[in-house]
Amino acid sequence: MKSYPYRKTRWKYYIECMSLKRTSHAVYDTKYHLVWAPKYRKGILRDEIRTRIQEVFEEIGRNHDFEIDTLERASDHVHVFLTFPPRYSISKVVGMLKSISASVIFAEHPEVKRDLWG
Repeated sequence: MKSYPYRKTRWKYYIECMSLKRTSHAVYDTKYHLVWAPKYRKGILRDEIRTRIQEVFEEIGRNHDFEIDTLERASDHVHVFLTFPPRYSISKVVGMLKSISASVIFAEHPEVKRDLWG
């Protein structure tokens, strides 16, 4: 690492090289690994629903300034590796992902709601 005479210059070097993110009052680099699973881990994530879940998660990320690094889908769960600004708590982010994605999937595929709740 280079030696910089001024502290501000060294701080800018860290921000540029370590991919830290900035808001008006914070510098952050948070990464979270979330696993989203349907009720009772039922295998409802069929082909068209899997692709739609990915689209919905990416759309939620764009609308709320989340950065989804990796999204892996299986038949009974979804792994999401993401970064989001510190103005959101982890519980708020999980709540948004679950509620919005459930609303969209139930509206577009009513058979999923019947599979889960009879």
